[in-house]
Amino acid sequence: MWAWSLLGLLVLVGLVWLVFRLTGQPAGTGPSSARRILDERYAHGEIDDEEYRRRRAGLA
Repeated sequence: MWAWSLLGLLVLVGLVWLVFRLTGQPAGTGPSSARRILDERYAHGEIDDEEYRRRRAGLA
C-alpha cells in the first residue's frame, strides 16, 4: 500500500516539475521582471539613454 502512495507522490512531483520546465519560470513579478521590461524598452528605442539610466537607478 505504501508503495502506491510513494508512486503517486513521485508522479505528482514529476508533473509539477514538468509544468515548471515547460512554462519557464513562475510568473515574474518584482525587480527582475521590471528590469527585463526596461531593457526591452531601451533596446526597442522607446526610451533614451538618460531615461534608461534614471529608471534603472530607481529599480536598484
